Amino acid sequence: MIHPKTELKYISTEVGYGVVATEFIPAGTITWVLDKLDREFSPADFQSMEPIYQNILDTYTFRNNKGNLVLCWDNGRYVNHSFNSNCLTTAYDFEIAIRDIHPGEQLTDDYGYLNISQPFRGIDEKTKRKVVYPDDLVRYYKVWDKKIGKVIHKIKAVEQPLRGLISEELWQKVNRVIEGTEQMDSILTNYYPASANGH
Repeated sequence: MIHPKTELKYISTEVGYGVVATEFIPAGTITWVLDKLDREFSPADFQSMEPIYQNILDTYTFRNNKGNLVLCWDNGRYVNHSFNSNCLTTAYDFEIAIRDIHPGEQLTDDYGYLNISQPFRGIDEKTKRKVVYPDDLVRYYKVWDKKIGKVIHKIKAVEQPLRGLISEELWQKVNRVIEGTEQMDSILTNYYPASANGH
């Protein structure tokens, strides 16, 4: 589920629609949580579908570490890619704002950690990276872990409208990471090798 202080908005011809903050979302806010309404499809499910459904799944899903395609039921599926994203996924089935997000600003992910099946050229943002590759998670997980590590301690200090969607067990685990009694799990745990993809 995407953060409630967001809305779907038309961005541009090049980008299409995106998810935009309607209010200030401070760094450390959980911006998306995998929830019970999100659908998971195995590679076999995907292969058995008509092309019209395969095209939808190709466009709107990400691949988890089991190789299954996850389709977000709400506006979360419209979050766009950025090489300098303001949100990052974690090893805990939620995403976090790694810097303050202001009203009217898009929430963005780096598709490099979504286990894409084919490389694609992103919009030029004057960054060193120009292309998103299926194995970007292996290449950049240390950079992303560092960014998450800098804000994860803020989780308990800011309002968390999506807290109710996180299990007590997982919340306690995150608390131990914040308190320093447990090491943060790496974003690399989300990796699924492209060579194993079903399509």
